[in-house]
Amino acid sequence: MTRRITAVRGGLLATAAALALGAATPPAAAQDPGNWLLITVTRGDDRHGGTPRTLLLCDPPRGHSRAAEACADLDKVGGDISRLRQKDAFCPMIYAPVTAHARGEWNGHPVEYRETFSNGCGMTARTGAVFAVDG
Repeated sequence: MTRRITAVRGGLLATAAALALGAATPPAAAQDPGNWLLITVTRGDDRHGGTPRTLLLCDPPRGHSRAAEACADLDKVGGDISRLRQKDAFCPMIYAPVTAHARGEWNGHPVEYRETFSNGCGMTARTGAVFAVDG
């Protein structure tokens, strides 16, 4: 009788362990966030302080107020921010540098982008809604 109880206990422990591991490891589809970018805009030479960051997710679009527009723009260029088309804009000739940085993944490929613009207007004209972070 004790052999059978030990065997049952062992089976229950193995089953509980298998269930716990299965619950802790979600399916591959749940792990893949799709197309995403961690967006950072640094104003002036502020290296660490009040730097706004946003996680832009595009499946479905969310992350900041212009996420749908940013995702649509990125989709047109396959996630390559440097291929975004410059928009016509009249920007003041005021030097107030901003550095736009994005890293993430688009269609399974890594994305890494960094560029410093003379001001926020120039950044917006060049990158559209992608770097429209609050702050």
